[in-house]
Amino acid sequence: MSEQKQKIRESVWKTLVQNKALAFPFKAYGAIPNFKGSNEAARLVCLSKEFLNASVVKVNPDSPQTEVRKRCLLQGKKLVMPTPRLKQGFVLIDPSKLDSNKIAKACTIAGALKYGKIVHPEELPQIELIVVGSVAVSKDGARVGKGEGYAELEYAILRTYKKVTRETPIFSSVHELQVVEWIPVEPFDFTLDAFFTPKRRFDVTREKARPEGVLWELLPQEKIRDIPLLKELYNKL
Repeated sequence: MSEQKQKIRESVWKTLVQNKALAFPFKAYGAIPNFKGSNEAARLVCLSKEFLNASVVKVNPDSPQTEVRKRCLLQGKKLVMPTPRLKQGFVLIDPSKLDSNKIAKACTIAGALKYGKIVHPEELPQIELIVVGSVAVSKDGARVGKGEGYAELEYAILRTYKKVTRETPIFSSVHELQVVEWIPVEPFDFTLDAFFTPKRRFDVTREKARPEGVLWELLPQEKIRDIPLLKELYNKL
């Protein structure tokens, strides 16, 4: 399945480049690509009832979701972000403790680390919505990231600490060219409840496929060694 997923990534990256659909920083290959219309897609995410009703939102730190993170803070929602490669776990940004002129900076990973607080998953508030970046999505809710597995590990860790549940909504925002016919789903993958393009929302009706925690038997030992939170959990087994 990993080879199939990589072919999908390569195809989408190539298509975005060929169609001149990229936005700053204009990187496709090996990345969650930023795309023309990403702010419009983010606006639709932030108009959803799930976003409006949430007080704590987890958002990935990639470029296409910058506007989602910014609107979280502007609307007074606590923002949870993973630190790079999960080395320090998660950072919590509380907009009530921020000057308004710091918000634009705080929604970047560097600003989050400066103005937010590194928090152990046990101490995080309950997360009511997750917004992830994707390289590709399918209309039945499957997705692929850039292939390193961090979004899946973040979800598994948060499930383990009961900070999200199987019913916690998971959204993504993508360009229309990132929507593909089919993506294989592996046991450690999670599926989406909806995804948003610059023009519309696509709701998913398939049965949710979501792991209840870390699938240790499928996890490379180097990930356990390199990510302190995983090492901590593994040592408790």
